[in-house]
Amino acid sequence: MLILMENQATEAQIQAVCQRIEALGFNPHVMPGATSTAVGVTGNTGPIGEDPFTAMPGVARLITVTRGFKLVSREFRSDLVGRDTRVQVGPDPDAAFGNGTFGLIAGPCSVESQEQILAAAHAVKRTGARFLRGGAFKPRTSPYAFQGLKEDGLKLLAEARDATGLRIVTEVKDTETLPMLADYADVLQVGARNMQNFSLLEAVGATGKPVLLKRGMSATITELLHAAEYIASSRRDQPGQDDIILCERGIRTFETITRNTFDINAIPVLKRMTHLPVIADPSHGIGIASDVPAIALAALAAGADGAIIEVHPDPARALSDGAQSLSPEAFDALVAKLRQLAPIVDKNIP
Repeated sequence: MLILMENQATEAQIQAVCQRIEALGFNPHVMPGATSTAVGVTGNTGPIGEDPFTAMPGVARLITVTRGFKLVSREFRSDLVGRDTRVQVGPDPDAAFGNGTFGLIAGPCSVESQEQILAAAHAVKRTGARFLRGGAFKPRTSPYAFQGLKEDGLKLLAEARDATGLRIVTEVKDTETLPMLADYADVLQVGARNMQNFSLLEAVGATGKPVLLKRGMSATITELLHAAEYIASSRRDQPGQDDIILCERGIRTFETITRNTFDINAIPVLKRMTHLPVIADPSHGIGIASDVPAIALAALAAGADGAIIEVHPDPARALSDGAQSLSPEAFDALVAKLRQLAPIVDKNIP
């Protein structure tokens, strides 16, 4: 349920509504808007009658939200009419995603060496992108594949951040290594394999850091939104509750030529269902470096709020995902095309 307060509602009236919600055993979420305040209700397992609230001073009207995911649903955020949540990372106003800003994340699949990550970081910085990706802990399908440099990789990412000013996006593997990783990362990435690791989702949410949540390989759009709800609900009424970035990275189908089937449909559908920013991962979406630019451009045209792209200074020698990694030169050319397209679809690439 969403309780819309009158424009002139006082703070005391808003608090009275919150106290009534808590007395019923539910959780209130106060959402100030440009002209009025809304109070969301979560924690209920069924419909809530209107009687406890309709006669309360300051209450304008009530809206029933029937979706299982509430905090991340567009209906729940009536204060965001005509706009989306914008997730800004750190003090740089251009290091952001959503509400018209198309953010770029780029870098190698895995941190391999100091030389490699610094070369990648400088290449990414040259394009104007604000985020560097790089895996230090790598959940891999095979236990014999390269698993990452772990804390040494995190230290190299921090060194690259110091050298370039780029914000760091890196993947969380499990709850055990989360505290260490959170000390280094600016954005915590939950990968496709962990999208429904609910204990990890709650723990990541509790850190208060921005989260990049990737869609699972066989997950539906609704399941992705429920996963985001786990993160949002774990930081209820805390700063950063909405600092969640959804990522379409392709799903597993019967097709074998491409690594995955990039679900371009998911972008406009998600944009209609949620107020959170939605970005694309064209590298995993198709898995073929020469075709990554086409998918990235298609995602921007479909309304995406950003892209995360694998870039390696020497893709032929990459320890992981070299076949889908762009060279710095190819990434330069892609960003130039994205900048040409962005104004046509009302997006800004800082």
